[in-house]
Amino acid sequence: MRSQQELQVLSETDKIPFYKPIGNECTLFETTYHQQLPLLIKGPTGCGKTRFIAHMAARLGRPLYTVSCHDDLTAADLTGRYLLKGGETVWVDGPLTHAVRNGGICYLDEVVEARKDVTVVLHPLTDDRRILPLERTGEILKAPNEFMLVVSYNPGYQNILKSLKPSTRQRFVSISFDFPPPEIEIEIIANESGLPMERCIPLANLAQQLRKLKDIDLEEAVSTRLLVYCAILMKNGLDPFLAAETALIEPLCDEQDIKEGLLELIRATYG
Repeated sequence: MRSQQELQVLSETDKIPFYKPIGNECTLFETTYHQQLPLLIKGPTGCGKTRFIAHMAARLGRPLYTVSCHDDLTAADLTGRYLLKGGETVWVDGPLTHAVRNGGICYLDEVVEARKDVTVVLHPLTDDRRILPLERTGEILKAPNEFMLVVSYNPGYQNILKSLKPSTRQRFVSISFDFPPPEIEIEIIANESGLPMERCIPLANLAQQLRKLKDIDLEEAVSTRLLVYCAILMKNGLDPFLAAETALIEPLCDEQDIKEGLLELIRATYG
């Protein structure tokens, strides 16, 4: 399997990852799972999509197979391939095949980044057949009721070359994600970083100001993930101004004049 591909398996004994619901997304996920429907999650980078999936998989007691999609990801990376082991050629299941065999949840993160042949493999699993044909082995795997296919992507990066075809999108039910409101984001930052709640308030307020600059000065909005990183730096003694510059400004911008303007927002927040 390719080294860029992340495979994460959560067992039933693992602790449920922290997730703070914003709306009815947990109920929607559970209903979708129990009705054996495929799910599409849409939302900006770092808004909590992956954490949500990990939380729900652990909550439902199902193994989670997470694949970070990329330009070189092929259908064989998902389904499996023959490999040479000990002088013999043996078939090795990919994460999608593992999930089907074991009744797990397969999560394809940023699915639009994968090659087009990947979506072709997914189609038989997203209709009433719920099968995974393995041409190389001649098997046709029937997905058990416990299997679920979840994919995600960031609509902000969608373009004519990297988008889901309407025929593919209509095979999924869908939930839209966004960044949490300030009162919830403050709680998330405090829980994930250990920074006292009162010190997370100005950080969340700063994020609201920075997000207003998306598509004006910034291509991408500051993520909740970066806010947690910033809070971790602050929790471990770094000056708030330097922490914010390191975790919030530098990852989002390279142009010096824009960075100077953003740094003014930090100075106004932390004095």
